[in-house]
Amino acid sequence: RREPLALINLKKKNEETGEEELASRLDHCKAKATRHIFLIRHSQYNLDGRADKDRTLTPLGREQAELTGQRLASLGLKFDQIIHSSMTRATETTEIISKHLPGVKKISTDLLREGAPIEPDPPVSHWKPEAVQYYEDGARIEAAFRNFIHRADVKQEEDSYEIFVCHANVIRYIVCRALQFPPEGWLRMSLNNGSITHLVIRPNGRVALRTLGDTGFMPPDKITRT
Repeated sequence: RREPLALINLKKKNEETGEEELASRLDHCKAKATRHIFLIRHSQYNLDGRADKDRTLTPLGREQAELTGQRLASLGLKFDQIIHSSMTRATETTEIISKHLPGVKKISTDLLREGAPIEPDPPVSHWKPEAVQYYEDGARIEAAFRNFIHRADVKQEEDSYEIFVCHANVIRYIVCRALQFPPEGWLRMSLNNGSITHLVIRPNGRVALRTLGDTGFMPPDKITRT
């Protein structure tokens, strides 16, 4: 519902000056700004925790978040907001990153929580959640994609820079959907902890992937994927 033609009522078109009026109305409905989406995977966390509240960042994970925060700050961009998963590891990662980006508002959401977005193709033997999990998580993660990954609003005048701190499964699924690749291939990608994935959404709706899972700013001994 952001395609210009979908935003106007063609039935109300003036029959005498139809083409000119349509062109004018279409221009009024076209986005003007570019959105830059930075998808950050949370840092390394305690895998032994049974409940989410126990799955806190490890000391290395906290170092990774500091490095990611420093990297984002070094880009010199005016970030508009940080939207993060409500899970503990994503929240803690956000808190550390935000120290390097003072004044940028933080928003927590359940939509970006980790889950099983869609059954992967080809299947893998080491990860087989119950089928019902795909239905429960898949609808939510698809809702996150539709809610957050889209062209700029018509009223937006300047380019925007937004950070999303969430999880590997969510990011991989979003990348596939945004690039119009088969979403079942999401598990073919691998993302390091604290990595940066950069999507660009142009005013015409075209999407480009600038970076996928970048951790080149981290020393080799600080890089993990678990």
